[in-house]
Amino acid sequence: MMLGAINDPEGAAVPEGLPEIVDCHVHVFPGGLFKAIWAWFDQFAWPIRYRLGSEDILDFLLSRGVAHVAAFQYAHKAGIADELNDYMAGLCRSYPGQVTGMATVFPGEPETPVILKSAFEKGLKGVKLHAHVQCFDMNSPDMEDVYETCQAAGKPLVMHVSREPKSSAYLCDPHQLCSADKLEAVLEAFPRLNICVPHLGIDEFFAYKGLIEKYDTLWLDTAMALADYFPVELPYNLDALRWDRIMYGSDFPNIPYAWDRELKMIDSKNYSREFLGPFLGENARTFFGIGRK
Repeated sequence: MMLGAINDPEGAAVPEGLPEIVDCHVHVFPGGLFKAIWAWFDQFAWPIRYRLGSEDILDFLLSRGVAHVAAFQYAHKAGIADELNDYMAGLCRSYPGQVTGMATVFPGEPETPVILKSAFEKGLKGVKLHAHVQCFDMNSPDMEDVYETCQAAGKPLVMHVSREPKSSAYLCDPHQLCSADKLEAVLEAFPRLNICVPHLGIDEFFAYKGLIEKYDTLWLDTAMALADYFPVELPYNLDALRWDRIMYGSDFPNIPYAWDRELKMIDSKNYSREFLGPFLGENARTFFGIGRK
């Protein structure tokens, strides 16, 4: 289902008075892949407002007061992960102390452990996967190399394995591949593997709320879940979640509204400083192993 743009005004900086902000969900890609992604979104999802190159994306956020960025890519097919990981490592070298880069791999491709170990040696701090794009079942044998390699290396895994947003343009059905029950099987089988599920697990909100209360190795990020954009309403106050297991993320630049829309909404809620500190920055530093300045 196509969704429209929101032409809301953007601020020049993060809202004044908020604690340090680590944006834990930002996308970067080489130029050719970004153009293909923009074209796909134009046809099947929503109009992307910020059509920027990777360096411009990082400069945009950092210049507006975001203290640190966790940057993601995903390999949409086998055979390109090494190139993407080299690209990410180069970006991180250009932004020392400001950008944490995540590796990627196409689940099931040969030499997965070798690809990931090489990426970690280049300084990448974990792995990002997207079930809707890569069409993997998180409980399949193909995933074991990813889990085992990350767990052995002490590297976190970010997996988009929530069911939404669904699109008929995907080559698989996210509602068949993704569920909180499937993720719980992974959490039980790999008890030393830290995992983040983006978008608060939309639309299984209560199931994921229960999982972060049960498992210390699970985090959730809020990317696009707080923007009042999707036709799904968050069924609880954000601070009703476990405070040390949720992280702010923007999904920048692949958004159809102002870059600071969610930060403004967060600021308007009058959450306590005790809640905002962990949520906006400290939890991401813990999950990604980000050092302080």
